[in-house]
This record gives sequence, structure tokens and C-alpha cells, in this order.
Amino acid sequence: MMLKRMFLLMLICQALVACSQQKGIIYGDNPAAGKYYNVRGVKLYTEVYGTGKPLLMIHGNGGSINAFEKNIPYFAKKYKVIAVDSRAHGKSTDGRDSLTFEMMADDFAALLDVMHIDSAYVIGWSDGGINALVMAMRHPEKVKALASTGANLWPDSTALIPSLWKDMEKEYADKKDSKFVTDKEKNDRKVFMLDYKEPNIKLSALSSIKCPSLIIAGDHDLIVTTHTVQIAENIRGAYLWILPDSGHGTLVEHADEFNKKVDDFFSGQFHKR
Repeated sequence: MMLKRMFLLMLICQALVACSQQKGIIYGDNPAAGKYYNVRGVKLYTEVYGTGKPLLMIHGNGGSINAFEKNIPYFAKKYKVIAVDSRAHGKSTDGRDSLTFEMMADDFAALLDVMHIDSAYVIGWSDGGINALVMAMRHPEKVKALASTGANLWPDSTALIPSLWKDMEKEYADKKDSKFVTDKEKNDRKVFMLDYKEPNIKLSALSSIKCPSLIIAGDHDLIVTTHTVQIAENIRGAYLWILPDSGHGTLVEHADEFNKKVDDFFSGQFHKR
């Protein structure tokens, strides 16, 4: 089995879809809450739940809105939850040949503009966690506060656990000379290459993040723990939360604790131990 972030997130999302189908609500495929927005040349699919302060939720590589199936109901009680399929993911379109985190962060900032939202709280998971950080760097006025879980700043075995990076290198080598014919094949390769080639963020660049920041990971995450610590240490005033007995899916594996802690952080009630 391929141990890579995209594959893991796809498995988690499939499990969440099955769960939500049993409950009669399919996040990511809910016509009552869904709408397409024309943003920077692409159509971003977005679902909105609840009312209150805006809260943007950004999923990970290969995922979709449904990744937040265990989080949306909680936060929708007091926030206006804006869950979005990133470009080239879920129902969001993208006909370009390449994909970058800067491109995606610009999408989210522009989406808020199109929705007439000045700024929002941001929760990002995995690639979404990277997007939250990049968005805070490129569009600081758009981010009230962020919670980033399972993010990395560069792609190698010092940031990703060695077994994951080894599998990604094998995946790249095995398909390096392959011809990608169908739209799905081309899109899947583009999404994979996003994590294989990116991000490329220097630790020093994190000093530009001024908003309250909560940096999260599991104690046996796909991200090397020391790397997560480095991220928190290089954001002024950032809080660090390493969840015990958790892998990469912190907000799924420990949904109740995750929801409350992040809500407390956004509400100003979060305290260091």
C-alpha cells in the first residue's frame, strides 16, 4: 500500500462519505448548501453552513469538503462555515497544467472577496494547513486567526516521515516517463506533483505571519514532529499542540477535542499548559 498523504486522505474521505450518507447529509455534495463561484479563472465549489463570524475550512491533498464531516456541524453552531473544494479537487475545476500553494492561497483570498467577506478564521488540514500559512503570509488582512494541522514547509525526509518520502519518490520515479492521457490522469498527476515539488517555504518567511496561530500535529503524524515544532517556533506568539495517540487525521481521530480546542483558540480562551 502506498503510504502517501494523498492516498491516506482519500481513504479517510471515503470513510466519512459513507458515514455521512448513513446520516442523510453528504458534505461536499449538498445542493441545499452548495454553490459555484467564479474565482481567478476557475469555478470553486463551496458549501456554507451556519451564521456568525466567517470560518474558512481548507482540506488536504486529494480531499474535498467532506474531509470536515466531523467538524462542520460543531462549528456551524456559532460560525458561518465556508467549506471549499480547492482548485483541481472535488467539484472545483482547474484546466491548468500546474498547481502551486501560492495559486491556491490567492484563490481563497479572492473567494472571500467574491463572497463580500473582509476576513475569516481559517482551519487547514494537511495541504490545507499549508494553504492557511501561505494565505496568512500573502493575504494577512484576510486571516483573523488560523489553525493549521499536519502542515509542512518543504518536501523531503526532514519534514515528511522518511517512509512517506520514500514512497513518494518511488511513485514519482515509477511514473516519470508515463503518458497521462485522460483529464483525470492529468489532474491526479498534477495534484501528486504539488506535494512532491512543494511547498518551498523558508522558516524565516513565517515571521510575516501576524495573526494568532495554532500549529497542530499528531504525535505519530506523517509530518516529523520536530518540523512541526520548527513551524510554531518561527511564528511570533504561535501556540503548539501535539495530540497524543494521533496520526495525520487529528480533526477526524480526535474530532471532539479538536473542535473544542480550536474553538477555544479562536474565542481567545486557549491557554498554554
